Amino acid sequence: MKNPVIAVALSGGVDSLVSGYLLKQKYNHVFGLHFTTGYEKESIDLPLLEKQLGFPVTDIDFSKSFEKKIVQYFVQTYLEGKTPNPCIICNKEIKFGELLRHAQNMGADFLATGHYATIINPISFPDKKISRCYLEKGSDPLKDQSYFLSLLSGEQLEKIIFPLAGMTKKEVKRFAGSKHLEPVHPSESQDICFIHDNNFHDFIVQKQGISPHHGDIIDHNGKIVGRHKGLHKFTIGQRRGINCPAEEPYYVQQVDIKNNILRVCFKKDLSEKTFKISQINWNASDQKIIPDIMTKIRYSHKGALSTLTLNGSCGKVVFNEPQDAITPGQAAVFYKDARVLGAGIIQ
Repeated sequence: MKNPVIAVALSGGVDSLVSGYLLKQKYNHVFGLHFTTGYEKESIDLPLLEKQLGFPVTDIDFSKSFEKKIVQYFVQTYLEGKTPNPCIICNKEIKFGELLRHAQNMGADFLATGHYATIINPISFPDKKISRCYLEKGSDPLKDQSYFLSLLSGEQLEKIIFPLAGMTKKEVKRFAGSKHLEPVHPSESQDICFIHDNNFHDFIVQKQGISPHHGDIIDHNGKIVGRHKGLHKFTIGQRRGINCPAEEPYYVQQVDIKNNILRVCFKKDLSEKTFKISQINWNASDQKIIPDIMTKIRYSHKGALSTLTLNGSCGKVVFNEPQDAITPGQAAVFYKDARVLGAGIIQ
């Protein structure tokens, strides 16, 4: 495409600001989009963004869809005894779902963001002889965000640009300083942008208007060791908040919603080798059994060697070695070297 129109998503932070600047140097037709969720503490200075970048920025209100697709999903998943990952769902449904469609309706051919990840496609990498777009890790191992982008489809990846793919965070900050770019939202984005005080439990109670149901805490031997004040306060692998004295600390092993029981164990009993997965987004070969791939079961997990068996949109993962705190509701992401093969939701 000779003269594409590029829309760039602008949060006001340094990453998207540098992305916008880089795009403006490369393409003739660039415009900015900033969306609000209804949970912002304060508005950002869009005219200052426009002045620094030299192109118009449009503000879009996504509060209704964000509430429905992200906040309600977050609350409901917790109430089901699982642990949600709203950032992954937001990337799929809002940033590269609704925002991408909005950009296209405004005439954009591509949507760019300040994510630290790499998209490989036939146009940009003709020497690789590939036939489909796929996702790879970013150059900065400390900031790589491929995990959070792993549910994006090949069709979505075809319409996305990540200008920071080959840069580290230090390089981005250094570049911003050299060009006198000043973020209008200087603080780093937080994992769950709609919960400002990091108190998930009160947020859920407030949203649902529910009264927490107290229940038993049972250890791995079936003995009642205490009482909990609501299962929505716990996730698998959690240590904090159990408050039951023992010879060593207890960790959450299972959140039993049906029986209103919190099942706990010692850390040595927390590991498992196998789990089931659903809602798989697969972007690799059509093999049914894929051995020797790295599987990450949460963002902070280093990944471990495993074998994946696919059955349509579902599957089964078997680790070579047991892993701690395999948590229903979280995403499992599959890698071969830097490439993201696919991802799904742990059951």
